[in-house]
Amino acid sequence: MAITPLMPVYPRCGVRPVRGEGCYLYGEDGTQYLDMAAGIAVNALGHAHPKLVEAIARQAATLMHVSNLYGSPQGERLAQRLVDLTFADTVFFTNSGVEAVECAIKTARRFHHAEGNPQRNTLICFNQAFHGRTLGAISATNQAKMRDGFEPLLPGFVYAPFNDLDAALALVDDRTAGFLVEPIQGEGGVSVGTDAFLQGLRAACDAHGLMLVFDEVQCGYGRTGTMFYHEQVGIVPDIMAVAKGIGGGFPLGACLATEQAARGMVVGTHGSTYGGNPLAMAAGEAVLDVMGEPGFLAHVGAMGERLRASLEQMIPNHDHLFQEVRGKGLMLGLKLKPPVEARAFVGFLRDEYRLLTVSAGENVVRILPPLVIDEHHIAECVETLSAAARVYVTPSDD
Repeated sequence: MAITPLMPVYPRCGVRPVRGEGCYLYGEDGTQYLDMAAGIAVNALGHAHPKLVEAIARQAATLMHVSNLYGSPQGERLAQRLVDLTFADTVFFTNSGVEAVECAIKTARRFHHAEGNPQRNTLICFNQAFHGRTLGAISATNQAKMRDGFEPLLPGFVYAPFNDLDAALALVDDRTAGFLVEPIQGEGGVSVGTDAFLQGLRAACDAHGLMLVFDEVQCGYGRTGTMFYHEQVGIVPDIMAVAKGIGGGFPLGACLATEQAARGMVVGTHGSTYGGNPLAMAAGEAVLDVMGEPGFLAHVGAMGERLRASLEQMIPNHDHLFQEVRGKGLMLGLKLKPPVEARAFVGFLRDEYRLLTVSAGENVVRILPPLVIDEHHIAECVETLSAAARVYVTPSDD
């Protein structure tokens, strides 16, 4: 059989969306789906948000791309807004989350090079991490499914169990550059880093002159009810990768850093042809405009609490399937009980009940709705989940 025109690296399902509106997607045949996946946490404003659509259309008619050889008033504006909003002093714009992670890795290593310690080039990473699919990003995880067949991988990464501070600190030596960590592991199972764990990493970096690199690609940009999750932990990283919700669906990412952390990132050390193009910057500004409206983040927090409470209330009615709710805000996961398998249950919800969710590690179903959901979307989601759970046949029941 001939290879497909789209390289067959995704097990694509039968859902073929052609239109979206708010929290719903519509297939080629007109079938409506409740989208509680949001493009894997990307469509933060839902589909076809009028302010985002208008900003992109206006910019597309004006100027889309010129390259980074020239001054960028559009990039300067968005960068200044992010600097004003965050711990960061400087921003590098990318096209994706993994590119933001790559820039973060380079920034951490280059810091020590500029300090006169080029041997400090190893980042301590964590089991079940997911930082993207480039060679650098898959080298920063110990997940075999990401790594198999792509060796030799890049040196300079070691791994500790997530949420095990003692194990992470035991890996610190004279070659350590810092820690690279998702404060909430998304693909790894919606596992939340404890405050003690994350605060302990910050303290270790302060004590040893190391870089704390956060990957908030999935948990950042309002998804947990604050603009970034580290705000809830009471610490700041030195470097942070963000993406997904930053463009509301337009490809965009960013690496944020303090002035000290970025001291080695001088002319010629990094670059991107498309990164920070005017069209992406227009999308990024529109997203910040909406997220900055009074009550937006409070709404995310309230909807997160309502969704969690509704899921937890549902679980006892189907305790043969569901074990617990994980996560924060509108980044939640339903851990399933064996022999129920998350990927199969996600497919059942999609194909039989037109509810879109995402599977994750540790047998978890991720629920990542647009941040603009209302209570009726939550009620529809949980009622649909419950209806599906009542009739779902597990492999052992066959």
